[in-house]
Amino acid sequence: MSREEDVYMPALLGKNIPIVTTDEKWKMLFGEEGVSDELQALADELNKLVDEQSRFKQKVKDIKRLKKTLLDEVIGISDRLNKGDKSAGKELDDRKRLIGDCNAQIEELEDQLIGLPREIYQLNYKVMVASMSVCYERLHRNTDEINEIDEWLSNTRKELKKQVIRLQEGEMENFNLYSYMHDIFGPEVIDIFDMEYDPERNHRIRTPGSGSIQT
Repeated sequence: MSREEDVYMPALLGKNIPIVTTDEKWKMLFGEEGVSDELQALADELNKLVDEQSRFKQKVKDIKRLKKTLLDEVIGISDRLNKGDKSAGKELDDRKRLIGDCNAQIEELEDQLIGLPREIYQLNYKVMVASMSVCYERLHRNTDEINEIDEWLSNTRKELKKQVIRLQEGEMENFNLYSYMHDIFGPEVIDIFDMEYDPERNHRIRTPGSGSIQT
């Protein structure tokens, strides 16, 4: 028994654990990776035992149904025998023999059914623990990735805020420089230099308070 099985078995003892492989969602637990060969082998063995148990139970029902029919026939044949029908004796013996065969088959099938529930429970438990192990491993892996992405987004937001502030500061500095240049050198001189440096295309200027950008 693995460590996981050894840990959880006492806690789950007596609990009603559904046959996990009969649920269509079971394979969806494993995503694109799919079920491992080892786990699939356990699942196949479990399904085989479950099918076997179902077949045995159905056989017992069928044989008991046949036995009831034979018992009903015995009553009718016995009445005929009591009324002097000698041919009914052989028929009665045949029915009794068949009933005996039914009893033997039922006993054999029920003996086989005795151990199956325990085998199915133990194997189903192994499949469940292995499945849970895979699921929690994926959960932990996904959580680590989520945390990494969240940290990246947080850092990116911080860096974005810094860059926005730098952008605004740069644009404001351009505005102040342009204002000072106009005040110091005058519009006519600045217009001459603007022809050379083409500020409308090359220099972003933010107007204070308006949030608008002049280019």
